[in-house]
Amino acid sequence: MITVADVEAEAERIAAHVVRTPTVPSPGLSAFLGAPVTTKLELLQRTGSFKARGATAKLLALSEAERAAGVVAVSGGNHGIAVAVMAGVLDIKATVVMPRSAPGRAVDIAEASGARVIVADTMDGAFALVGELQESGLTLVHPFDDRVVIAGQGTVGLELAEDAGELTDVLVSIGGGGLISGVAAALHARRPGVRVWGVETEGARAMSEALTRGGPVAVELSSVVSTLSAPSASPLTYEHVSALVTDVLTVTDAEAVQGTLDLADHAKVWAEPAAGCLLPAARQVLERVGDSARLGLVVCGGNATTADVAAWAERFGLR
Repeated sequence: MITVADVEAEAERIAAHVVRTPTVPSPGLSAFLGAPVTTKLELLQRTGSFKARGATAKLLALSEAERAAGVVAVSGGNHGIAVAVMAGVLDIKATVVMPRSAPGRAVDIAEASGARVIVADTMDGAFALVGELQESGLTLVHPFDDRVVIAGQGTVGLELAEDAGELTDVLVSIGGGGLISGVAAALHARRPGVRVWGVETEGARAMSEALTRGGPVAVELSSVVSTLSAPSASPLTYEHVSALVTDVLTVTDAEAVQGTLDLADHAKVWAEPAAGCLLPAARQVLERVGDSARLGLVVCGGNATTADVAAWAERFGLR
């Protein structure tokens, strides 16, 4: 497993390329949830999500030969944006494979950044195509199954540990588990008494299933939250989560979208459902640990348009 020293090394490596995002108390969310809430605003990160951290760490770690050959990434949205944008900044050719369920905005941004974008029918198909592209000589920048990427994402937890006041419980969304693995490793070292909770949607339960089965398994994906829709966890992320995370909670797609609306109303931030899912999960945490909790929420990204959220809200009958 990665160590806090690994995270600290990546923090130094990527510092010139990413934003140290705000870690701020949220009076609105504190009143809404009935417990003190601190937010880590990764939606203000370069490329609109935490993914810029891990992508930059991996790109900076490439050899000269790997840089010259180019990289390939598979993504439901945010990772693809991050790899495309940061590869463009570092003058590295990038190919990004996304499923048709990925937000159109993600495809547009990746293409505008100079990346070659290939759209596959499904996420499983996207992962399979990436394997073929690797055989042609491209280096994979995996969204979560990579120690360097996990350590890069862990810089979120390092900053949270350094900048937040007292916390008892930190909630982190899970797709494949790279973010929570890095955050949990950093917090375990820097804030050893803090509990870390993962959050998934019911239609993308890769880590929950891995914990139930004793290791990663393929899951059927049905969630509208494409940025959390990994077809499975990895042995690496499973190892971190099973050792360092208190539990993985699940919420419905409707609850995740309602959480996005509630973040706008009460936190005054425009997030995506991958972050919106934290609010219904926070209520679950409070039910389990009591009202003495002091919550930290990693607001992981904001790459959803008003049209996206309006369409989801209409679909689920939300206001």
